[in-house]
Amino acid sequence: MDRLISISNELIERTPLFFKRYLMDEIDWNGRLIGISGARGSGKTTLMIQYLKSKIENTDEAIYVSLDDLYFTKNNLLDFVFEFRRNGGKYLFFDEVHKYQNWSQELKNIYDQFPDVKVVFSGSSALDIYKGSHDLSRRAMVYNLYGLSYREYLKFYKNIEAPSYNLDDILSISNQEINNLTRHFLPIPFFKEYLKWGYYPFFNESNNVVTYYRQLINILNTTFDSDLPSIFHINYYSVLKVKKLLAIISNIVPYQPNITKLSEQAGTSRDSLLKFLNYLEKSNLIKMLHKDAAGLTKLNKPDKLFLQNPNLMYAFANQAPDIGNVRETFFLSQMMVNHEVSFAEKGDFSVDNKYTFEVGGRKKTQKQIQGMKNAYIVSDETDARYGNKLPLWLFGFLY
Repeated sequence: MDRLISISNELIERTPLFFKRYLMDEIDWNGRLIGISGARGSGKTTLMIQYLKSKIENTDEAIYVSLDDLYFTKNNLLDFVFEFRRNGGKYLFFDEVHKYQNWSQELKNIYDQFPDVKVVFSGSSALDIYKGSHDLSRRAMVYNLYGLSYREYLKFYKNIEAPSYNLDDILSISNQEINNLTRHFLPIPFFKEYLKWGYYPFFNESNNVVTYYRQLINILNTTFDSDLPSIFHINYYSVLKVKKLLAIISNIVPYQPNITKLSEQAGTSRDSLLKFLNYLEKSNLIKMLHKDAAGLTKLNKPDKLFLQNPNLMYAFANQAPDIGNVRETFFLSQMMVNHEVSFAEKGDFSVDNKYTFEVGGRKKTQKQIQGMKNAYIVSDETDARYGNKLPLWLFGFLY
């Protein structure tokens, strides 16, 4: 245990506090059992350590540990908590919980047996707490950490402070408010950067686009080779099929899939294909849109497929991806964090079953949404609104 305490103290010491993710203020930290899920590289570890460092007065009462540490191949998690608590510990931050075989049962036991202990745990975005234990699902509050919004990118990489807006604020924003927001920076050049390398908060580790994409691909390989088998208990050959499926769809999304044809290309059955798509979505690698988001199961055919964010499009592309596809993927990646987005018969997206959005370039017309209520054009390469036409980058301030 002494080694784990030493590692924890070192991480606490070197973790900066100048930038904190949006989720820091949304989590109810008073809970006794809090889960944070999210894609690899989204910043879950940093978020937990920042909270520990900035909000817990006596850090000797807290510890951060990764459950993929070799210590837990020989030591029981419940016994570890008992020992830590006996020495005055009150706050436990567990990372990579899906790497610990009996994580859900033991977290439940910790919750039940040590009411004076608070636990925060994190794991892959594919982590399904309801699958792990029904009892645990009633005890834990689970939050999902998405990648950087455009607003967060401006703060993290450019040191530009800007507020977040809810959707109704954006839809009613005036040009004077837009001018106030962008008084000290030009939004479009930075927005073009964000689309290529701004979603994951590790670009500044190298400040090199090629290295960034290589690191992103390495993260995806870890997701395939380690996370998916440990969470879904799938074998090596199924992992290869999932990889192949992502490779196929990455060059053609967004698109409306022909499931029969896609299953033939991936070399798998229809039911297996739909399960594999579900795995990819849970891993925050793709997003499936349906006409009606209510009552869906993993075996529902999606009406349209997207990669989860624009950076993935650039990382996978042999040449610059189609800008129209990038626009749509950006809009979806920002909107889906706090809103229900579904496939629209007219326009590109239906949001909260109330609003319709058509996404395009500067010359996009009203044709697709003519005569529709609560319908908007979202256009890039503009820094002002024109009636119901709004700047695309503005939706990067939703969180």
